[in-house]
Amino acid sequence: MDISGKILQFLPVQTGQGKNGTWKKQEFILETGDTYPKKVCIAAWGDKIDLASIKPGEQVTVSFDVESREFNGRWYTDVKAWKVVRAAAGSGNSAVPDGPPGFEPGAADDDLPF
Repeated sequence: MDISGKILQFLPVQTGQGKNGTWKKQEFILETGDTYPKKVCIAAWGDKIDLASIKPGEQVTVSFDVESREFNGRWYTDVKAWKVVRAAAGSGNSAVPDGPPGFEPGAADDDLPF
């Protein structure tokens, strides 16, 4: 899945030790440009946290997976980024189409015979 929006903030890098070795996680807040903007906390893990070249305020497109896990009877959901790409220049607030194209009725002799 993909989501596009503006980076609002980078949260501090978290590190820890797991059964597979040391891990690193960088979370960031993305705001969508919808009519009703939403803020989404997205996590980048391991080698994917190399986001140093991206600054808050930049438009990006994030490819991500949604993953849930159960712990002690409660469910926890993560949004995990696997690719973060700067939006192309000039594509910031592109025009949204007003709706479907208008209906154009055909000629009277175009009707079906029943």
